[in-house]
Amino acid sequence: MNFNFFRKEINSGNASVKELVNEFFLKIDSINPKINAYTCLTKQIANSQSERIDNLISKKQPLPPLAGLPIAIKDNICTKGVVTSCSSKMLQDFVAPYESSASDNLWSSGAICLGKTNLDEFAMGSSTETSFFGTTSNPWDINRVPGGSSGGSAASVAAGLCLAAIGSDTGGSIRQPASFCGVVGLKPTYGRVSRWGLVAFASSLDQIGPITNTVSDAAEVLYSISGKDPLDSTCLNKPVPNYLSGLDNSIKGVKIGIIEECFNHPGLDPEVRESVLSGVERLRSLGAEIFEVKCPRFNDGIATYYVIAPCEASANLARYDGVKYGYRSSEDNNLIEMTSKSRAEGFGDEVQRRILIGTYALSAGYSDAYYKKAQKVRTLIRRDFDSAFNKVDVLLTPTCPTTAFLKGDYVNDPLSMYLSDLLTVPVNLAGLPAISIPCGFDKKGLPIGLQLIGNVLEEHRILNVANIFEKDAEVIKSHPKL
Repeated sequence: MNFNFFRKEINSGNASVKELVNEFFLKIDSINPKINAYTCLTKQIANSQSERIDNLISKKQPLPPLAGLPIAIKDNICTKGVVTSCSSKMLQDFVAPYESSASDNLWSSGAICLGKTNLDEFAMGSSTETSFFGTTSNPWDINRVPGGSSGGSAASVAAGLCLAAIGSDTGGSIRQPASFCGVVGLKPTYGRVSRWGLVAFASSLDQIGPITNTVSDAAEVLYSISGKDPLDSTCLNKPVPNYLSGLDNSIKGVKIGIIEECFNHPGLDPEVRESVLSGVERLRSLGAEIFEVKCPRFNDGIATYYVIAPCEASANLARYDGVKYGYRSSEDNNLIEMTSKSRAEGFGDEVQRRILIGTYALSAGYSDAYYKKAQKVRTLIRRDFDSAFNKVDVLLTPTCPTTAFLKGDYVNDPLSMYLSDLLTVPVNLAGLPAISIPCGFDKKGLPIGLQLIGNVLEEHRILNVANIFEKDAEVIKSHPKL
């Protein structure tokens, strides 16, 4: 179900918004125990928001743009008066005292908050297996992971447990689960959407974005959450275009660059490669001009990311010391012992691993060898993108090297898990917008994602290409059967 279908239900007058939203809660009560997509539901808030929209309808007053649309929020984005746990023992009882700018914009636009979705602890992971609240299942095959870290958000959309969800993307955490779950995932330009109220993982990489069933729905949500925010100094002071305008424009003559390094990588599954290249031919048949381009440092992105991101994480997570808020160990004979035990007991293995890597890379004698060198490579990766965009309008890659893997496959093999982000992390390092759209299925019936990358603030361009592809290909014709 997409936004327009739901709007027809509202406009039909056969049911109130409150009744339609409660139907979603009934479905969540039935299906969520099978997939564990939600960490908590916000029925009281949803009822209050629904009554407000119903009141506007009854009085025949103008409706806000997202009026009555049920949306879920990743549980590392603050929602006032609701637990924001980051799926961690450290914050399992933390009730946010304020609303994030992104979610506040959604509620101002008339959207309805259904609840908070599961994620890898503190958004650190690629499978949603590091969550303190248990693993989320992929709706297409409940024995497989939904991707991560926004696995709960992607799974809830794919399973029809909301119309859209908000996630965060630090190295592919919106696009990779969108690919695994057969939905649309959009990571905006860094600074296009305010990060105020997003619990920080790696501040120079994090970005909030939508996960939806269709490209046009993603365009609507992006428009609602974008714009300057005085509470976030990294938020761009640039006009926000109407992303719905121009979605259906012809892509004849649009220059699309195929990044050679992505398709030649030995870790790329042959079925994924074949499906994405079939998508390239479809775009060619729709009038796009296809070119091969080189980004020589593209595959260096994964090593660069796993230095920079842990370094920023070690600094951001230093605030969780068992004193101000968060989990506190019961043994507190002295401050050092209490802090040490609180962090050891409150953080899971993957979070501790990244804190230790980051602390080591930033330590005296090693910051030049690791952190500063990684920042130099980051600059070179951005220059490669700049060079490519001098020749083409949009870049294209697979979203992930493989389809969804089985639960437990990489739990004890973090390096293999990190390679799930091979094709997404360079986009975050360069601060560019990118979108993942379904382009096919493998022989097991698992979705395959195609990634389109745009230049800075050119979300409208990748949305246009993605929308034309989506309408022509019609890859996802129904939700998975649960």
